[in-house]
Amino acid sequence: MYARKKILVVASGDLRLDANRAGWEFQKSMEEKLQTALADLGYQIERGHQYDPAKQHGFIDSQKMGMEVFKNLDPDLPIIVAESVWQYTHHVLPGLMTHRGPILTLANWEGISSGLVGMLNLNGSLTKAEVAYSTLWSKDFQDDFFKGKLAEWLTGGTIIHDNSHVLAYSLADISAKTKESAERFANEFMKDKAIMGVFDEGCMGMFNAIVPDKLLNRLGIFKERLSQSALYAEMLTVCQAEARHVLEWLLAKGMKFSWGSNPEIELTEEQSVEQCKMYIAAVRIADEFGCDTIGIQYQQGLKDLVAASDLAEGLLNNSDRPPVYNREGVELFPKTLIPHFNEVDECSGIDALITTRLWKKMGLPPETTLHDIRWGEEYRIGDRTEFVWGFLISGAAPPSHFIDGYAGASSERQPPMYFKKGGGSLKGISKPGHIVWSRIYIEGDELCCDLGIGEVVALPDLETQRRWNNTTPVWPIMHAVLPGISRNQMMARHKANHIQVVYAGTKQSAIEAAKVKAAVLDSLGIQTYFCGELN
Repeated sequence: MYARKKILVVASGDLRLDANRAGWEFQKSMEEKLQTALADLGYQIERGHQYDPAKQHGFIDSQKMGMEVFKNLDPDLPIIVAESVWQYTHHVLPGLMTHRGPILTLANWEGISSGLVGMLNLNGSLTKAEVAYSTLWSKDFQDDFFKGKLAEWLTGGTIIHDNSHVLAYSLADISAKTKESAERFANEFMKDKAIMGVFDEGCMGMFNAIVPDKLLNRLGIFKERLSQSALYAEMLTVCQAEARHVLEWLLAKGMKFSWGSNPEIELTEEQSVEQCKMYIAAVRIADEFGCDTIGIQYQQGLKDLVAASDLAEGLLNNSDRPPVYNREGVELFPKTLIPHFNEVDECSGIDALITTRLWKKMGLPPETTLHDIRWGEEYRIGDRTEFVWGFLISGAAPPSHFIDGYAGASSERQPPMYFKKGGGSLKGISKPGHIVWSRIYIEGDELCCDLGIGEVVALPDLETQRRWNNTTPVWPIMHAVLPGISRNQMMARHKANHIQVVYAGTKQSAIEAAKVKAAVLDSLGIQTYFCGELN
């Protein structure tokens, strides 16, 4: 099909120099394997931008650089966006929106370097931008699935993936009673209206995570646009004694802190105290503006001022959390969670708000969180082999999701290449149980949602540690099995780096809860699809 036999290759990277330098070895290895695979099929790579010896990496690392790169590329050639690291989508989105040749997003099946997460974010962003693309992934770029699908793209310009695990809500068996109660809930939700507190949106390059007001307002949700500088200013008003009271509350619950003395590479007690100040400040601002849910961006802003937001995020998402008082001594949001959506992923914010209210109404534990779809491998569980996903996120996971709750939680220093001011995570292993997972996304200028059931499984300590070592050991982890969905089906369909999860009791309870949630979303005007097994 392509007489010139040339394939353009570009690589979107991080905004942070240290992260790009650390990720370059993975990118270099990936592109070498890709070059071999393409050569076997009679094609050659034409890299759209070169390695920068001063920066010590070869990523597109800003929106401006991306625009300059695409100016010099043939817009009619097929192009592969090869991702081995977390990437900021706006680095390449302007160029891809005007590229006429076939587009392929590609990731290495590698947990440590976050390429899968970066590619899924790019896919969701391209979907929202209505840019046609195909997508693919591989561990060594020599497996039959990869080679077959790559040849399909090279010869036809598109890849067709197996979508047989997807069922539109309109075709599902939902009882009239469920539909009626869901419609009542949706009507009440829209009538009551809600405020989504947004502490700076979009600064992690997640175009897919920004929901246009016209789509949000149809649900009865309205943004309160807040500044992270206001959060920082509020932190400065929190006294040391208040912050230490939060910390002592956590210690009394049995939570562990891995404190050291070197703030450059270790978590220090002072950093943890600062994180407790952020938690208090966030609750007070949520109260001041009447926010029903909030999202703290942290990156490209607060990261240069204070310790990481992750501890605060996880506490906000837990019903049992340290009490916070206003200046008159009145407790704020007593004995209830304040849904927090990590990295200001507004799609997850919508989901978290609806889910917490609905789960409370159904008498189910309302704590919910997003996770990155980070990586996964098959594992033998009893008499069966299952594909076990590793879901991880740096912040927002509530202690109630962990084995032993707070007593099973720890806080360890975030990686210095991302978090120069330090701060700890809220780390734990998610407890075994049945969940409902979901993802709200934007396609065709409309809100859509994929959802299904899953099971969180217990793995041996050595296997859990191996999986942590293959991802990010200081982050919370969930070992998830998604029945009726293969690895490749999930990767091909999912249009975001994040997945929302909430516990739902027994498997039957999870099935019923998933149906109710789907009916509510449909009543709110969100195009909804069941994915995987639902029986």
